[in-house]
Amino acid sequence: MQEHQNMSDIDATKIFRVPTTDATSPNLMGPEEVTAPTLTIVKGPQAGMTFTLDGDVITIGRDPSNSVFLNDMTISRHHAKINLLHDDYGMATIEDLDSLNGTWVDGTIINKAILQDSSTIQIGTFRMVFNTRKPGRIQTGQ
Repeated sequence: MQEHQNMSDIDATKIFRVPTTDATSPNLMGPEEVTAPTLTIVKGPQAGMTFTLDGDVITIGRDPSNSVFLNDMTISRHHAKINLLHDDYGMATIEDLDSLNGTWVDGTIINKAILQDSSTIQIGTFRMVFNTRKPGRIQTGQ
């Protein structure tokens, strides 16, 4: 004998809730986790690429041995370095390594400069944003 279902049970919308203890569901409303600083290319040949800066000293250049390898002829083999040890100024710094085209921070050519969260770094055809915490969405452009 077949059971007769109530019509309201058939048409009822079922609500599914993911348990808060489920490890696969991100906590979008929780505090932002601090991770290693990042360098995100917002303009240039590799736009959208993000490098996690997980060492004390980060080297940037066209030579593949650099921590941040930028494959473009406008970049010197050993162009610049970022010091995350915070020793000279109490903050992260970037230093130009006598590159041919120079290093720019927030629109100013530098020999050495302090990096702050969201500082813009221009090296050759690459424009990058330095972030000390996990970035949100970064706009890329031409």
